[in-house]
Amino acid sequence: MKHLPPPLVAIIPIGVLIGLLGIVISLFGSDALSGGSQVALLMGLAVCVFISMVFYRVPWQAFEQQIAKTLGGVAVTILILLAVGMLAGSWMVSGIVPTLIYYGVQLLSPQLFLLCACVICALVSLLSGSSWTTIATIGVALLGISHALGINEAVAAGAIISGAYFGDKMSPLSDTTILASSTTGVDLFTHIRYMMLTTMPAFTITLIIFTAMGFGLSNDCEVHVHQYTEGLSATYNISLWTLIVPVLTAILIARRVPSLIVLFLSAMMAGIMALILQPHILMQIGAPSNLPQLGEAILPPHPSNLPQLGEAILPPHPSDLQQLGEAAALIKGLAITFYGATSIDTGYSELNELVSTGGMTGMLNTIWLILCAMCFGAVMVASGMIESITRVVISWVRSRVGLVASTASTGLFLNITTGDQFISIVLTANMFQNVYERQGYEARLLSRTAEDSATVTSVLVPWNTCGMTQSTVLGVPTIAYLPYCFFNILSPVITIVVAAIGWKIKQGYKKAS
Repeated sequence: MKHLPPPLVAIIPIGVLIGLLGIVISLFGSDALSGGSQVALLMGLAVCVFISMVFYRVPWQAFEQQIAKTLGGVAVTILILLAVGMLAGSWMVSGIVPTLIYYGVQLLSPQLFLLCACVICALVSLLSGSSWTTIATIGVALLGISHALGINEAVAAGAIISGAYFGDKMSPLSDTTILASSTTGVDLFTHIRYMMLTTMPAFTITLIIFTAMGFGLSNDCEVHVHQYTEGLSATYNISLWTLIVPVLTAILIARRVPSLIVLFLSAMMAGIMALILQPHILMQIGAPSNLPQLGEAILPPHPSNLPQLGEAILPPHPSDLQQLGEAAALIKGLAITFYGATSIDTGYSELNELVSTGGMTGMLNTIWLILCAMCFGAVMVASGMIESITRVVISWVRSRVGLVASTASTGLFLNITTGDQFISIVLTANMFQNVYERQGYEARLLSRTAEDSATVTSVLVPWNTCGMTQSTVLGVPTIAYLPYCFFNILSPVITIVVAAIGWKIKQGYKKAS
């Protein structure tokens, strides 16, 4: 067994990271994800490697192997992020999100918006099993509606995320739910039924809070609604036909098609819809920018490009040139929609900001940050610092409440240090499995507690894969929406309260075979 660094030494890289992130956020604000946070993570990584190699003789090969293993596991996540970028761009340009916003602002009132947003996202996520897909599609549309209704975007994002993570947590299609149950050897539906004892109270309280907040909002939003509907109808071909794409996407989800495939196919369908209904916008996006401007020097053609002696010179027909130019602009516009930034003029500055997209390019800062965060988590694992800290936590366990509280705290701690909810779930389950067995508690208590903490708190950490992704997709900083993610905050608290009460907690842990 390798010699572990003492806990006081193990927390040094974490302290350095938190300190540097505080400085970065204070200096760069919402631009912290554009490079400053990445540098902070790499500095924390460097401190961890330095201490481990100099004082504890951990070989560099151990870090390389763990980094390679960790980054290999995040490859699919990066592809999903790129697909989300394609989806966000194509759903906006094709008119899908604008149509949902157009009708949504006329149907929803400010008083009921937060409640409805939370419930809608919960249902969609429950059916899809993916908070990421839910937030990238219906969540973006709901955030647009909140702008028109004059609702604070951070509060709206909190309602959207709360609902999406409720559905993600309770869905039998969710990868985190499957992972938590399988890692602890608990039947999937046994795990889900047992989670209801903590999840339903947390979600009920969340809905009550959002309902109360909604009735405290002003109903003076007619001007915003008029501007949004007028700007959208003048810019897009608003049509219910665009909703064919969300319906087909829902069918793919219901048939349990993998998330990456669903996102890609949905983006392709939205691209086709853009070609049919929004060709004017695609032509605007793909308009030629390489033609000589007035007063710009025009160089003569190279002699090799001139027609040869005796060769017939037939001028192209004007209509052919026009059609060729339009086709090229459409193809270019569609490609830019998928991969690049788009800016569409609706006549209203606030609406222009809402309908602008970043495509796959807009996800690159997030991917960059994920890579740095995963590397930091990998070196913390390879150095033994994570294990050293968690052993101290486990040693403090003296009661049922202490056991559950320690498990929940570890899930949150690992979300902060490893930057990934999947790693947090697996490590939490593995670290506490023997403890639960020794103390005679059922495995389902461990699986529930791991998900009550590691799954839902991941989106609250700015440098975690979930926190970074949802912040990028919604365009709202993690720190801004964090206070309003009531479900995510309440879940680990409720699981500790239920443990204190002892409700349906039985002893008789069965070790996974």
